Amino acid sequence: MAAFSIFKLSLLLSLLSNSHHLGLWSGASNRESVGISPPSCSRIECPSYDVVHVGNGFEIRRYNSTVWMSTSPIQDISLVEATRTGFLQLFDYIQGKNDYEQKIEMTAPVITEVSPSDGPLCESSFVISFSVPKLNQANPPPAKGLHLQRWEPVYAAVRQFSGFVADSDVGEEAAALQASLAGTVWSAAIEKSHGADHSSGYTVAQYNSPFEFDDRVNEIWMLFNIQDELTLM
Repeated sequence: MAAFSIFKLSLLLSLLSNSHHLGLWSGASNRESVGISPPSCSRIECPSYDVVHVGNGFEIRRYNSTVWMSTSPIQDISLVEATRTGFLQLFDYIQGKNDYEQKIEMTAPVITEVSPSDGPLCESSFVISFSVPKLNQANPPPAKGLHLQRWEPVYAAVRQFSGFVADSDVGEEAAALQASLAGTVWSAAIEKSHGADHSSGYTVAQYNSPFEFDDRVNEIWMLFNIQDELTLM
């Protein structure tokens, strides 16, 4: 089944270009915790993972090896604007603006890796990515301004929330995930994996296109590796 029709992709591009003015990205609501399977993953390809633990307000997943096509870091004070800018680059890529002039199916989620700034009015750094379909992972088309990330199997602490992603909410959701992990072996594993600055970086995963108003699922990820799995399982 095709991921999106050309009509829907064109509509998606139009909405992304105007979403800030239409208010589509504001007002995230009806928070969830864990366990919701994004409806979009029944229609388009999503990275595979195993749930290894369900906690109070969080879920621990083990993602299999995944290939991502990513933008260069985008400096902005707004995650919403940076994600829009990065997605337009990825949209061009899947529409054939790559070295092979090859069209590629859309996948979910679109993720935004966040390296927060030190202050509220300072620019943060954002890298926007989408997972390359399995069909293309052996030889993903290169493209100017984009780079490939090949993830080895990795763990993710995950918190879900619904609604439209807004700049005012993502920091709160990341803080809520960190609070729910406090005092657990998973928090210790994240700290060991990331070092002293483990709490600052996180990833925002968005599964829905802007023209989907119902059943929206977003996630905050904190990625980490485990050196000694026997101490955690």
